[in-house]
Amino acid sequence: MTGRRVLVLNGPNLGRLGSREPERYGTTTFADLVAECEKTGAELGLQVEVRQTDDEAELVGWLHEAADGKLPVVLNPAAFTHYSYSLRDACAQRTAPLIEVHLTNPATREEFRHTSVVAGVATGTIAGFGVDSFRLALRAISSLTD
Repeated sequence: MTGRRVLVLNGPNLGRLGSREPERYGTTTFADLVAECEKTGAELGLQVEVRQTDDEAELVGWLHEAADGKLPVVLNPAAFTHYSYSLRDACAQRTAPLIEVHLTNPATREEFRHTSVVAGVATGTIAGFGVDSFRLALRAISSLTD
């Protein structure tokens, strides 16, 4: 694959897409999300690598890898969005654009979801558009890294 390498990183429970609360998150599976990200990336000339973990330390390590490699990141921090200062600090070390994404709009959900500790150190945030949030974020990365 050619083109700018981009990491699409996903936090806890994203691997359960399609079976986890389908009334809220839809029936798109994580495999479907990976395929859509790779397809969109290819259309934009990006080499997209999608990863998912339920482990905070692993996600922090991937953000360090991105910072060291000057790699743009699309990040769905999931539940870590609201309380993980270690994740926030890893995001603050970014050396390329970082777009925070959410399938749903946290501002329309439970009050504890209204605060993102990541947003203040991200290039931008896209939320509430389902899988399209990822497509939009990859488009933003493409335009920011041209």
